[in-house]
Amino acid sequence: MAKQAITLIGGGPVGALLARLLAQRGFAVKTFEKRRNPRRGSSVRGRTINLALAERGLHALRAAGLAEHALQRSVMMRGRMVHPPDGACGLQRYGVDDSEVIWSISRSELNALLVDAAEEAGVRFHFGQALTTADLDAQRITLTDSNRVQREHDATLLIGADGAGSALRAAMNLYQPLGIRVEPLGHGYKELEIPPASGRNRFAIEPHALHIWPRGRYMCIATPNIAGSFNVTLFMPLHGPYPSFDTLRDAATASAFFSKDFPELLPLMLRFADDYDGHPVGTLATLYLDSWHIDKRAVLVGDAAHAMAPFHGQGMNCGFEDAVVLADLLADASRETADAFAEFQSIRKPNADAIAAMTLENYIEMRDSVVDPRYVSKLELGARLAQRVPEYFMPRYRMVTFTLLSYAYAYERGCAQDRLLEQLLQASPNPDDVSLDAAVSALKATLPPLPLLRRDSALMDDAPINADYATDAGHA
Repeated sequence: MAKQAITLIGGGPVGALLARLLAQRGFAVKTFEKRRNPRRGSSVRGRTINLALAERGLHALRAAGLAEHALQRSVMMRGRMVHPPDGACGLQRYGVDDSEVIWSISRSELNALLVDAAEEAGVRFHFGQALTTADLDAQRITLTDSNRVQREHDATLLIGADGAGSALRAAMNLYQPLGIRVEPLGHGYKELEIPPASGRNRFAIEPHALHIWPRGRYMCIATPNIAGSFNVTLFMPLHGPYPSFDTLRDAATASAFFSKDFPELLPLMLRFADDYDGHPVGTLATLYLDSWHIDKRAVLVGDAAHAMAPFHGQGMNCGFEDAVVLADLLADASRETADAFAEFQSIRKPNADAIAAMTLENYIEMRDSVVDPRYVSKLELGARLAQRVPEYFMPRYRMVTFTLLSYAYAYERGCAQDRLLEQLLQASPNPDDVSLDAAVSALKATLPPLPLLRRDSALMDDAPINADYATDAGHA
């Protein structure tokens, strides 16, 4: 019996992982990617924001048999190393210990790994092939290569994993409006770099952290690379008064700004002028769709369906969850394809909306709240409650990053916990003044216990997670 054919548009990390998962489940997958083969150095200068692998992404990579390979190419990040204006930096851990960390990995390195793995599973890749048109009635697509040569391809079942600027989404929307809404953030980013240091320690700053220089309306972050360099990203408003990208038009004006606002960071960026003048300003927005699919013919996953800003480090992890859920639904022979697509959307859209909201909140937290005494007090009190009654309290960041509890659940539970912390600190902002016994009583009276943490919970629902999960989360 011939394998069911799937045409996948987009060979980035999400597309390549989905292609492998589908091939492992018996589908015949052809993948078309408009960019060059990532194994031949196809990254665009100034567009290399590192990806953050968290538990959700690792879970998906485990399903594909690739988690250990990815971790070998990654650098562990224990938490946020906060660099306030007064220079008194300190680490805010993401989790309880080194079992709860995230991993910084080069997008191009991960993409190359996933393409290799997909090809090993039988996927056929066609690089340098951009989708031009999609005739959903005739079930044919037109592709154009870098020499403007066009070709047609039969496509009875189309999946779009072609990112925020998805060509398949545009074609689907022409055929049947998808209810597209794009909400610009009004902020942009520019990529810079700290090169490897000389000597035995190749890292110029602490390697096992995500570094943040919060400054209110703007910030810099730095993420480590396995070779010793750091990707530095400046986030700030696109327009408006100083400082903005409008007012920092070139390296000369930007250098004066960095000397004043990031004096310890500027000397580490040895190619600052070249990077600042040579790299473009990227824009940030959140994408929402009312519909992710058109009957049984086409469906969108990852950024093509729900692009978000990078401030929670969950865009790829969310897309990887999409890949596992969709592959499993399509592999279920009891479901028609249209039903699988509809169920995929019903499962994933509430979670995509929830992580998009948390991402926008996390931007404010990273650039401002991390040095706010009120935020730090809530962080401390929450950590004490999590240690005292872990079955009732877990910080939202840990739920999102180190469990498989749905994003929607983490959002709702996190909001409820935050309201409780606000109430407990109302009389005094000092967590030492709060009776922990009284806080525990208030917590138990207000909220039900957390779902049990079980590793084998399905990503498709809020089934409890395995008892051993809490002790080995974060390890492949």
